[in-house]
Amino acid sequence: MKKWVKRLLISLGILLLLLLVANFGLNVWLKTQLPDYIKKNTDYKVSYKTLDVDLGSGNIFAAGITINSKNPQNVDVIGLQGTIDTLKISRFGIYDAIFNKTISSTDLLLAKPNLNISLAKPVDKKTGKKRNPVMFENIRINKGTINIFKYTKQKFLSVHELDLFVENLQMTEESVEDKLPVVFDHYDIKGKNFFLRPDNVYAVTISTITTSNGQMSVGNFRLIPLLSFEQFKRFYPKKPKLFEFSIPKMDFKDVVLKKNKISLANADFQNPVLTIHNTAIKPEKTDKKMNFEVNLEDVKLNNLSVLVNKPDGSKLLAAKTLNVKVNQLKFDKITAEEVIPIGYKDFHLSGKDIQYSNHQNFSLESFALNPKSGEIRNLVLSPGIPEQGKGSMDLKTGHIAFNINTFEFVKRKLNLDLKDVLVENVSGTIKAGAAKPKRNSGPGIIQSVIVRKMSVKNSDIVYDKGMQPLAFHDLNATVNAIEIAPKPNNQGLSFKVKDYFLTTRNFAYKTQFYNLSAGLLKVNKNKIQVNNFAMKPLVSRTQFIKMIPVERDLYDLKATQITADGSWELFSDHKSINAANITIQAADANIFRSKIPNDDPKIKPLYSRLLRSIKIPVTVNNLELKNSVLVYEEDTPQSAGPGKLTFSNFNMNVKNLNSAKVKGKPTKVDIRINCSFMNLAPLSVNWGFDVADHHDAFSISGKTTNLPASGINPFIRPYLHVTATSGTIQEMLFNFKGNPAGIHGTFNLKHKDLKIAVLDKQNREKKGVLTAVANIFIRSDSGKFPEAVEVENVERDPTKSFFNLFWKGIEQGLKKTLIGRNVEKTEKTVKEAVSSVKEVKQTVKELKQDIKTKKEELTAPKEDKKEKKGFLKKIFKKKENPEAE
Repeated sequence: MKKWVKRLLISLGILLLLLLVANFGLNVWLKTQLPDYIKKNTDYKVSYKTLDVDLGSGNIFAAGITINSKNPQNVDVIGLQGTIDTLKISRFGIYDAIFNKTISSTDLLLAKPNLNISLAKPVDKKTGKKRNPVMFENIRINKGTINIFKYTKQKFLSVHELDLFVENLQMTEESVEDKLPVVFDHYDIKGKNFFLRPDNVYAVTISTITTSNGQMSVGNFRLIPLLSFEQFKRFYPKKPKLFEFSIPKMDFKDVVLKKNKISLANADFQNPVLTIHNTAIKPEKTDKKMNFEVNLEDVKLNNLSVLVNKPDGSKLLAAKTLNVKVNQLKFDKITAEEVIPIGYKDFHLSGKDIQYSNHQNFSLESFALNPKSGEIRNLVLSPGIPEQGKGSMDLKTGHIAFNINTFEFVKRKLNLDLKDVLVENVSGTIKAGAAKPKRNSGPGIIQSVIVRKMSVKNSDIVYDKGMQPLAFHDLNATVNAIEIAPKPNNQGLSFKVKDYFLTTRNFAYKTQFYNLSAGLLKVNKNKIQVNNFAMKPLVSRTQFIKMIPVERDLYDLKATQITADGSWELFSDHKSINAANITIQAADANIFRSKIPNDDPKIKPLYSRLLRSIKIPVTVNNLELKNSVLVYEEDTPQSAGPGKLTFSNFNMNVKNLNSAKVKGKPTKVDIRINCSFMNLAPLSVNWGFDVADHHDAFSISGKTTNLPASGINPFIRPYLHVTATSGTIQEMLFNFKGNPAGIHGTFNLKHKDLKIAVLDKQNREKKGVLTAVANIFIRSDSGKFPEAVEVENVERDPTKSFFNLFWKGIEQGLKKTLIGRNVEKTEKTVKEAVSSVKEVKQTVKELKQDIKTKKEELTAPKEDKKEKKGFLKKIFKKKENPEAE
């Protein structure tokens, strides 16, 4: 054998011998001196009945162990106090324990431990001081009782009869608010009477926890407020809510606690009960970021009951039965910044007996919702606590259903795309709130909302705005392609509708004075049909006169049918009306005006200006009014009943009715009227104006023939106390032009045998003398070819209507024709003649009285008789000087 080999073997033998001696000596030292060493070099003191150490493997076995912190008041290290029946440590880091002062092990077994553990005070981040950690990769506990306290000695966690196996367990020294105090990778746990107190407001209790093949079952989980609601409001005045939560049974598996992450799968919560108490405090905005991350693979809440109370203790929301199923639910820093602070892959939500009570009350029998569809059954809305200026709904609906193409929030903006929405059997009333001044507000959270089809079926809805109800009976409506999006300048939202169709029966709208109704109403984007339209007064004429501060028309209208075809855009920012034809069939209109109320001092614009003031483009190519009746009645304080004008068999055609806001479209309005005047004579009228003409010039001409003069008595008799007794208006022609200042033109009247009678104020007896005088000055015959008279200098009263100006023109033409061109002089002569007649009549009346008196004197005794000459003298005196009286 070579010398170097021999020397190597001898050296190895000596080294092995030295190692054996060192191992034996160190083993004896550990058995006898380790407790004192631990006591001197660590923060703990340990005693035990037996100890067996294998230095080669690092395995330690001990029994009857007692462990205590040397200084229980030191909050900078984890505090330990208690007993352990049996301790087994595999691969104990002896070198790290001696030289690095850290305790670490691959595996730890604790049999029947009864330990009180105090968590260390959170590390001072400013100093960055690190403490000696205790690390166990795997830990097993059998039949243990564990109590964990915060460094303030407040109990944080406790459990009894704990059987636990955990892989890669770590106990952190960070604040419980920032990180989990205990984290691990894999677990197997069983225990009773769990208690957790995360803060001074709540405690969590659990009766039992068991696991089997990775599946955990929890019995009687409860989140319990440690304060009454009144105490909570007093001690935490800035916190908005106080919670109570209990779950009789919940199951889940694959729990992972790692740093600030909690994840689990297949969570099933049975019959949970959640109660929320609101304090009416708005949560304060904070810049503090959420540090926890929660990932739940599948979550089910079965028969969840929710109660949310108002600050006064009354009920805000109550849900007796809710069922929730969420797949891949996620809550982290990113989702916390979104409007809906959770992420999910899929969810299903359903419930029964849901009630919400506030300004507006809601209750529903059942609902179901998932990312693709939703359904509501028997929804009832009723007014709640009144709030000034806010509207309310008193409605019920049997069924609401919708299908969803897209529902998401991107950068805190809503993108919603609904495939369809169906609402059935709605009945009730919607009351509008007070109108709010328009503000240039932004689009809010809406980025895009699209409803591709919305249908309302078999409904009865009343919309009441300002005590003016609008009623839709048997309503069926469909709206296609509703789009809501921010305006280009972000000043509010734009609203567009591609197409719509609405039909309703027994439509009604009630205002202060009228009830508007229709037997049938059909509307879409290209056609309108209204059957049996009526606009009936709700008050009598006498009541109406008392209710209005200034004179105003009272209408009584009806029409057999109204139809329109064309195109109109009413649901967008670019509203317009472009009708090809509008037809009104068999209208019956009665217009009543009383001159008893005060005059309306407002300036009355002409029709061209009124049309021009319409803010949206309006064009009606052709408007037809067929086979109709128009009656105008007017009374004055001096009239005995209203005067009446009747236009029967009324047919009107209007071309190019417009608002002068469409480039390239004609703006001249042409109106042609043919009717029967007073049911006696034909009347035709041509009327025209240009809406684009800001001078508001107009022309109107017309003709009537063979009108018996007595035919106008129903209008002139009541308040002029004059009636035509005979004669015929063979032909009347007028051709006027005008503007807002006045009217002028020509008037031609052909008449024959015209006579009038002047009546008393009661319109009963004819005043013979006045009738005779009046007929002297009126031309009873015009001749075969009467000349036209000029109507001129007829000034318009701007507070009166267009028709008041028109009738002034007719009046001047009649006066010049019947009385003469020097109308003013003739009128003065007539007035003087009438005054003289009145004086003669008064003289005759006095003469009759004097004769009666003298007769009495002649029959009286002589001593009572007066001189007779004075009687005759007085009579002649009166005749000679009639003005003396």
